[in-house]
Amino acid sequence: MKSAKKTGSAKEAKATGSAKAAESAASKSAGSATSTKSTAASKAPTASRKASTAAAPTKPAKPAKPESRLAMVRRARRINRELAEVFPYAHPELDFRSPFELLVATVLSAQTTDLRVNQTTPALFAKYPTPEDLAAAVPEEVEELIRPTGFFRAKTKSIMGLAAALRDDFGGEVPGRLEDLVKLPGVGRKTAFVVLGNAFGVPGITVDTHFMRLVRRWRWTESEDPVKIEAEVATIFPKSEWTMLSHRVIFHGRRICHARKPACGACPITHLCPSYGEGETDPEKARKLLKYEMGGLPGQRLDPPPGYPGRPAPPLGANGD
Repeated sequence: MKSAKKTGSAKEAKATGSAKAAESAASKSAGSATSTKSTAASKAPTASRKASTAAAPTKPAKPAKPESRLAMVRRARRINRELAEVFPYAHPELDFRSPFELLVATVLSAQTTDLRVNQTTPALFAKYPTPEDLAAAVPEEVEELIRPTGFFRAKTKSIMGLAAALRDDFGGEVPGRLEDLVKLPGVGRKTAFVVLGNAFGVPGITVDTHFMRLVRRWRWTESEDPVKIEAEVATIFPKSEWTMLSHRVIFHGRRICHARKPACGACPITHLCPSYGEGETDPEKARKLLKYEMGGLPGQRLDPPPGYPGRPAPPLGANGD
């Protein structure tokens, strides 16, 4: 009996050992497979990175070629020609009947709209039609008349001062020379060129805020100084174009290429503008931004010139002003 027990125990031990060996082999096999998968997985990103690197361009893209001076001049002149087609009626937007009225109106237009000046000057010129009349006026009465234009005390001093200078130094007549005009109180180069170009037919470039903004957007200049801008733009265009160029640029700035939100989507010269996209590009939304006759609204003049397609502006007080 003891011998039989010993034999049975030996068989059980042998079976148990075989089972453990099988488990150990299976475990090693599983571990080997896991290790192989792990190694393959760890190599996969490297292979992917290599493929990505191989697909990347070996040379950086070339930057856009800077515009040459000749190309800029040609583009600028084309803008002028196309604006002439868009605004064939461009004109000074101040009402006037004489060089004196234009001079006074231009001085009053500082820091306000031409519309507000046009609504104010009829009463002023009705009471003081000549430089002699204005020079002899009571300042407080002049202030009250031009109050709607703002800064009325400083402007009263300027227009009465220039009226006195015209009376005393120029025989009551507005001079037709730049060097004489800029000596008058309140008269700078911009005002002088407005008067010279529109009352005397002397070519000049009017660098107002609209003109400065647009010529910088169009890359005609990088300067922010009005005198330098005037000089630089003068080299781009023939002298005979200066006055009408000024009107066209200012018209475009007031109606389409606004300071805060240009109506890019309704602009007729986008193909020539390096700043396209600074404003609203959606055509429908852009059309709602158009001003004056371009937007179906009254213009700035109460007495517009023949051929103006828009409606005359209302007189002062007509809209509750």
